[in-house]
Amino acid sequence: MGVSGVGKTTIGTLLSERLSIPYFDGDAFHPKENIEKMTSGHPLNDNDRLGWLKSLNTLAKEQQEIKGCIIGCSALKEKYRDLLKTNIENDVKWIFLTGSYELIVNRLESRKGHYMPPSLLQSQLDSLEIPVDAITINIEKPPEEIVEMLTAEILKKSDFGLIGLGVMGKSLSRNLVAKGFDISVYNRHVPGTEENIARDFKNEFEELKEILAFDDLKSFIDSLQKPRKIMLMVNAGKAVDAVIDDLLPFLSENDIIIDGGNSHYKDTARREAFLAEKTVFFIGAGISGGEEGALTGPSIMPGGEEKAYKMIKPFLETIAAKDKKGKPCCTYIGSSGSGHFTKMIHNGIEYAEMQLLTEIYQIFKSTGKNPDEIAKMLLQRENVMDSYLLEITIEILKKKENGEWLINKILDKAENKGTGNWTTIAAAELGIPNTMIASSLFARYISSFKEERLKLNPLFSHESNSLQLNSGEILKAYQLARIINHAQGFKLLNEASKAYNWQLNLSEIARIWTNGCIIRSTLMEELVNVLEKNENLFYDKNILESVKELKPALSETVPECIKNSIPIPCLSEAINYLNAITLSESPANLIQAQRDYFGAHTYQRTDDESGEFHHTHWKKANL
Repeated sequence: MGVSGVGKTTIGTLLSERLSIPYFDGDAFHPKENIEKMTSGHPLNDNDRLGWLKSLNTLAKEQQEIKGCIIGCSALKEKYRDLLKTNIENDVKWIFLTGSYELIVNRLESRKGHYMPPSLLQSQLDSLEIPVDAITINIEKPPEEIVEMLTAEILKKSDFGLIGLGVMGKSLSRNLVAKGFDISVYNRHVPGTEENIARDFKNEFEELKEILAFDDLKSFIDSLQKPRKIMLMVNAGKAVDAVIDDLLPFLSENDIIIDGGNSHYKDTARREAFLAEKTVFFIGAGISGGEEGALTGPSIMPGGEEKAYKMIKPFLETIAAKDKKGKPCCTYIGSSGSGHFTKMIHNGIEYAEMQLLTEIYQIFKSTGKNPDEIAKMLLQRENVMDSYLLEITIEILKKKENGEWLINKILDKAENKGTGNWTTIAAAELGIPNTMIASSLFARYISSFKEERLKLNPLFSHESNSLQLNSGEILKAYQLARIINHAQGFKLLNEASKAYNWQLNLSEIARIWTNGCIIRSTLMEELVNVLEKNENLFYDKNILESVKELKPALSETVPECIKNSIPIPCLSEAINYLNAITLSESPANLIQAQRDYFGAHTYQRTDDESGEFHHTHWKKANL
């Protein structure tokens, strides 16, 4: 691609001979009316080019089915290039030929018998939108040297690079290879602890025999086509900054670094701004699905510069899970750290979903039911509240080891990796009552105090009365609590979108969470349509009807559990939140009066429509 006169036909023909695939001159496919228009000295408009571009796209698709081809085409605008690669996006490589105005004009003037007059060059330059996803070549070099460079770049280099071969990194690498991508992988060399990780990984699987494996960073980077696309699968925090620092001396303009770990969204925004100054793109991509999802298809949440996302879109969307309509569970989330923020909220919802299941497990367990019986209870309403977490919970409860339930042998101390903590802090910073995620986090913290719990247990009575609830009511309470958890999570996403001007598409986020990720469920599938029309779940007619129908069960379950000394922080927060958020007049007027009393913080009055703030001298004067 490039303006007329840069040598597309010369380079394309030579490259065609070198690669043994046919070359087609795009100019030969212009209809008669386009040729006549240019011959008369008038530039083509978008409508003139539309049919021509479509015909070249058809040609490319036909040749793709054989062995590929080279097409010389000006492809001046991004939308032209998008049209040209329709339905073959993953298999297109762009070569952008460019040079000085004087050199191109001289070539045009010396060209004989071409309908494109030199006078139209400036109109092409004015239309040119320089691509960021192309191999850029300066035409001042001899044609043979240019072809030599291109051959080396295209034939001997990988499409995509991945750094960090832990569990997730290995699974994503295998996923990329399975989808037909040529990749390079790198893992650091640490004598005595991490040696030959990349080489051994390559040798472990037959399908990886063609990948390029490195423990030398410069060799790894040199193995990648420009602009380079490098995914980091390293631990969040200082490790990400360290790898970026190591990469920078070897990177070029428009290279892209993708952080696929669970980084904090503010760190992602900082890194993006820092790398932008170095003319390198940075994408923060949340990835959910665990080891299995990374291998077979995760849910991916990329945020950053949209033009950078477009360059990595073919890779991420191809390896992502697919929804029920076959669309990839990967979409452009928004600018800056929005991708990692969205993944953080995903994990926060996940925290509360897991805690709710543990509370239902605890309720049934307190009635004397064994794990098999509890699993059977959960299966009762699986058709209306099906989710990945429910499915694995049922499998966990059924699992036996030497004839005994494995769950009974697992120490009751729940760990966390920080995303629940980050979500809770973000909610507090934004002033959003994300009470269920916070409670699920604190429940994990309480579980970690095992020794203290053992000491306190005999000092308090935990005798349970028989629960005055049936299993159906308990499961209805769980069903409503899940709706409230999702309502809180999406509310936090929506408020963050407004605060940071991310313009998040809540419905699209719900859609990419319908498969591949940990919180996929039938409820999430329902929310795709709900969030198209409402940013608040409770405004939806069907959700509202479900909430009203299920509320009595939750209202009865919570006090019964409390009377029986069963800790249910998430269930109780669910009903408290629902009661509070639907209360037209809260008791917060007393809090504001107290604040004015001791701190003169002022208050607004219900009988003053001006909205002005007032202060009262509350204390009686001493007599």
